[in-house]
Amino acid sequence: MDKGIYCLILENAACTLPVGGLGEVPFRAGWHVYVGSALGPGGLSRVRRHLRLAARRDAPPRWHIDRLLLSPRFRVRYAVCAPTALRLECRLAAALGSGGVAGFGASDCSCRSHLFYRSADPLPEAERAFRNLGLSCTSKRIKE
Repeated sequence: MDKGIYCLILENAACTLPVGGLGEVPFRAGWHVYVGSALGPGGLSRVRRHLRLAARRDAPPRWHIDRLLLSPRFRVRYAVCAPTALRLECRLAAALGSGGVAGFGASDCSCRSHLFYRSADPLPEAERAFRNLGLSCTSKRIKE
């Protein structure tokens, strides 16, 4: 499987969830974009793991994003992926920049966040951010 970076785009109702060491985190109703890296073993198959977890909600959480995927308040609407061997996830997160949930998904880097709030569907913005990094991305709409 190719290695790369990805975004999961989730739609959610307002809620507060426990997120590991971040504690109780309030989430506004709307959309959230999570930026992830798939450069390790398995590559972009990590995205399939996330989607399975969101569909079944039957495994213990491993990463911050798992807390959202396990919650019935969040629904994955899109997965956007791009193959690359370069560590570009922090640059992708910086491109999305505003509306970050402090510390979320950024425990292994110096980014402020890898999860970003939007009030409207952010798919076009996410796809544009990939293109601005010179990456060719594929987007998949996730059906319930």
